[in-house]
Amino acid sequence: MSPVVTALSAQRPVRIAGAVVVAAVTAATATACSTASTKTGDAATTATGGGSGKAIQVVAGENFWGSIASQIGGSRVHVTSIITNPATDPHDYEPTATDARTVAGARYAIVNGIGYDAWADKLLAANPGSGRTELKVGDLVGIKPGGNPHRWYSPEDVHKVIGKITADYKKIDPADAAYFDQQKTTFETKTLGGYNKLIADIKAKYAGTPIGASESIVTPLSDGLGLKMLTPETFLDAMSEGSDPTAKDKATIDQQIKNKQIKLYVYNSQNSTPDVQAQVKEAKAQGIPVATVTETLTPAGATFQQWQTSQLQGIEQALAKATGK
Repeated sequence: MSPVVTALSAQRPVRIAGAVVVAAVTAATATACSTASTKTGDAATTATGGGSGKAIQVVAGENFWGSIASQIGGSRVHVTSIITNPATDPHDYEPTATDARTVAGARYAIVNGIGYDAWADKLLAANPGSGRTELKVGDLVGIKPGGNPHRWYSPEDVHKVIGKITADYKKIDPADAAYFDQQKTTFETKTLGGYNKLIADIKAKYAGTPIGASESIVTPLSDGLGLKMLTPETFLDAMSEGSDPTAKDKATIDQQIKNKQIKLYVYNSQNSTPDVQAQVKEAKAQGIPVATVTETLTPAGATFQQWQTSQLQGIEQALAKATGK
């Protein structure tokens, strides 16, 4: 299925509304329990049971990490994701008092880091929950601010996060360690079976195929699939950060499309600027297949694997059309 989302603004300043954060902190101090109601993933539940007798309260900055955390935790966790609306830009989200209360009441927090969700770092710092365990994905995978933050598009990094979440759950709730191990095994081998197979198949069949893209969100995925990214990195970064691309980069991409140097063009439909729209139009006019990706789970109620598998299928079909393989 092709994701259909509301196009976002091209400009992406990382903004934190000071008044909102202050209000959120005040509200969080007054209320120590989580009142947020948004659950992520098909396994999120408030059910109790197992060795601990109490579900771990988990907060995730973004729903793609929340979906994974929910499915690994099963009935032993209750996961609340802050970013759940496909029309919300995680880069410049402004946290609410409800978000602060959720963070304050969480036993485990998962944020992306790498400058992607600076608002989440501020919420964590302003609400230092007693004994809370925190996972910053960027720190886990060794990517510092300034690097590519879109680690959920890196298959290798996704599996690192799965391993870390499982290990953290076991530390928080040792009595349910065997349960979490089983959940991890099932998730990686069965639940992600289609996702893993698509990645392996695309890499085996299309490795080295030159592609173009609208922004840096595609780079970790192209690396994981063994595809060759021809779009200048400076253009990809500028688009991701909401900066104006250079005339030189745009001219380079125009030539790549005109001369059919790329076999596939992949764009983030949640950040479709006039420049990107023009490139998509020209690629189609030249007979170059176009595939789409989105920044967050699309549709909003999808699981991580449903979302990623759908996008990978679209890329695989486009590559097959482009190469005749």
